[in-house]
Amino acid sequence: MELRLNIRDLACRRGRRVVLAGVTLTLGAGQAAVLVGPNGSGKTTLLRTVAGLSPTARGQIQGGGEQAVFCGHSDAVKSQLTCAENLAFWAAIYGTGDWRPAAERFDLRPLLDRLAGDLSAGQRRRLGLARLLISGRPLWLMDEPTTALDTARIALWADAVMDHLRLGGAALIATHADIAVPGPRVDVSRFAATPDTSAQTGAEDPFLA
Repeated sequence: MELRLNIRDLACRRGRRVVLAGVTLTLGAGQAAVLVGPNGSGKTTLLRTVAGLSPTARGQIQGGGEQAVFCGHSDAVKSQLTCAENLAFWAAIYGTGDWRPAAERFDLRPLLDRLAGDLSAGQRRRLGLARLLISGRPLWLMDEPTTALDTARIALWADAVMDHLRLGGAALIATHADIAVPGPRVDVSRFAATPDTSAQTGAEDPFLA
């Protein structure tokens, strides 16, 4: 099975403070894992670190960064552009061509000419999720992806994830919801950093120094 993500002894920072240590996780092609844990336990921090948006404090990540697409609380949606223009922009950035299949998949066709700033929270979330398909990247990193979605649109999202896995992709999902995606549930709180592990991680976050 082709490896999509390999995390070994990873320590992650939130700002200047190390919040996770010793994170070890492997995902192969066609596999998903769901990150669970209370608010503040480090789920978002772990996803951002795997995506390359936050520096590692220690450890190794193989398969993140340019192999991954991150969909977080901020949907990367430009409010002053229409839905179609947002989708076309992402397709140009990722170099993947036709964005219309992603629009169809997330039921965006009736909204294509509408300004993203005029969308409801659920519509905006669907627009942001469409970027997963447009990216063409094998590893999907998702932070609370079902927020603001109704039951029917949660099913659309779950179907898209399952198809991505069937095609050999992988997914790492942080959520408080009970989602219909198979895979181990990883309680991030078990990797909570202690004062001892924090002291072994070297220099401060260079972005905040």
